[in-house]
Amino acid sequence: MIYFDNDYMVGAHPAVMRRLIETNGLHTIGYGRDEFTKAAEKTILSECGIANGAVYFLEGGTQTNAIVIDRLLDHNDGVIASDTAHINVHEAGAIEATGHKIIALPNHKGKLLASDIRKYIRNFYNDDTHRYMVRPAMVYISFPTELGTIYTHDELIGISEVCREAGIPLYIDGARLAYGLAAESGDVSLKDIAGLCDVFYIGGTKCGALFGEAVVTRRPELLPRFDSLIKLHGATLAKGRLLGIQFSQLFTDNLYMSIGQHAVSLALKLKSGFINKGYQLYIDSPTNQQFFILPNDKIEQLKAIASFELWGPKGEEETPVRFVTDWSTTDNDIDLLLSAI
Repeated sequence: MIYFDNDYMVGAHPAVMRRLIETNGLHTIGYGRDEFTKAAEKTILSECGIANGAVYFLEGGTQTNAIVIDRLLDHNDGVIASDTAHINVHEAGAIEATGHKIIALPNHKGKLLASDIRKYIRNFYNDDTHRYMVRPAMVYISFPTELGTIYTHDELIGISEVCREAGIPLYIDGARLAYGLAAESGDVSLKDIAGLCDVFYIGGTKCGALFGEAVVTRRPELLPRFDSLIKLHGATLAKGRLLGIQFSQLFTDNLYMSIGQHAVSLALKLKSGFINKGYQLYIDSPTNQQFFILPNDKIEQLKAIASFELWGPKGEEETPVRFVTDWSTTDNDIDLLLSAI
């Protein structure tokens, strides 16, 4: 069986696991106050080109989104996101559970448009009854999106400008950031992300770590007493060094980008193979998530050798499906899949 369900099905990249084993017997202070974590924070800020910022480590993406959004918003505020956004579709109401409404706008190939955001905010304040409505007080986007698409540099500039005009923060979910940065058609760097948004996170769980996400901000004043809020949400890891060690390794010898480039390269090989065999794209993704429309009988045939996800309800004759690559995917995995179609 070959696996394409998701990019967190296997454990850590060997280099990350090796470093965890090497440091396993050490005694260090807990809760992220150890030297490994401090070193990781400095490295990440340097890689992001941030002189005076802050880094916080958490264990998973939904947890990270819920806690960051809870901090950035007042209790009666809402967050603007696309209707396909992870927080709107696949997080089981985690944002709403913290008391915040998700204001879902139509997606454009998974993305938000700056013009749509500006229009919504303008219309909100032009409504005489807006004082009794949920205020649009931040914008959430992901890079890449849930559909594997990426924002261009100009698109990010546009959304950032709208947020600054409105005086609200822009937050970027980077669960799959390595793959967005590695997209061949992309023109966005890590430093661009850090400079154009107010808070974002560098995904580890889906990008080579055993677990972990790194929240980064160039505006620490937006996250006051954030350590305390993390604890309130039950998300403070006692053995905090496990997060610092992993992220230090991911940012050693360009490993994070290498993981992204490897997965994207094989994903594009997979896409080319499907197209050459006459199959239709569900959406054109330049990253490690690839979406196709397959006949249901072909889906059942492929399930004998590969695991992958249906993307939405099963259709009567054909269904969208998703294949995801990661650091452990091999050329042989792709060849086997393509030979089966």
